[in-house]
Amino acid sequence: MNLLDAYALVAFLVGGPAAPQVRAVLRAGNAGVATANLAEALDAAQRVRGMPIGRSMDVLEPLFDGPLTALPLDRAVAQRAAELRAAHYHRTSRPVSLADTILVASARPGDRVVSSDAHLLAVAAAEGIETEALPEQG
Repeated sequence: MNLLDAYALVAFLVGGPAAPQVRAVLRAGNAGVATANLAEALDAAQRVRGMPIGRSMDVLEPLFDGPLTALPLDRAVAQRAAELRAAHYHRTSRPVSLADTILVASARPGDRVVSSDAHLLAVAAAEGIETEALPEQG
């Protein structure tokens, strides 16, 4: 499964530089997003990019019946995310967000994290998870 972070979803929603790559991931199917990253994407799309949350959900909702799976946050994933953040977070050298450690904690063998966030990609790689780098926001 290709695990998309909030940046990837926002790029898809508002046509950012990574949108073509994210569309290709979605077309290939078997994509996932942790619910924490979904919330972060909805917030950023509205607050930063001006796309109303309802409109974002109108765009994303049909995908949840096909190529995109919302990965729930359960107790085991929450514990693993907290362990990952405690192990990898550093305020200046690796300020990985809690939502992103939830994404990494949601990964299963064979999954790949898709993001432009170098800190997230570094944590995923350190945990033995394959990564795909997206272009950064222009």
